Amino acid sequence: MLRKNRPVFVIGEEQFGKIRGHDIELYLDVKRPYMPMLRRPPYTETLENRKEIEKHINEILEMAVIRKIGHNEIVEISTLVLITCHDGKSRLCGYFRALNNYTQADRYPIPRIPHALDKLAKAKYINKIDCMKGFHQSGVKPNSMKLLRIICHMGI
Repeated sequence: MLRKNRPVFVIGEEQFGKIRGHDIELYLDVKRPYMPMLRRPPYTETLENRKEIEKHINEILEMAVIRKIGHNEIVEISTLVLITCHDGKSRLCGYFRALNNYTQADRYPIPRIPHALDKLAKAKYINKIDCMKGFHQSGVKPNSMKLLRIICHMGI
């Protein structure tokens, strides 16, 4: 089964699958010009954290998850935060709390776990998607990309 469906599986962290046909789109309750809180300077980091951030940024640049923006592009940015996981590894997170205050709520909430389990009770097969590195598999519509920009000591 694994050999037959090889294109579906990804081995290693340098590549991963992408969800196609379901790009995320953000809708804001405010119009341009956006509030100053959506244009933040990078947080001050220790030298050790800067090296870790550089490693992560270079990795996701190489994977084409993010890109550097041009000098002529309009800038709405959020800072990023380096999170240390329980196993000692670290990961980057965009700090989008200021953006959350102006984002329209999703009309399709996540289903409650008991309801989902009830629907699975009589299933013959259960499928699982194991996503690596958070939301990197999800595409973002071009008009929403500008709201999800991050800044660090390396730039935007």
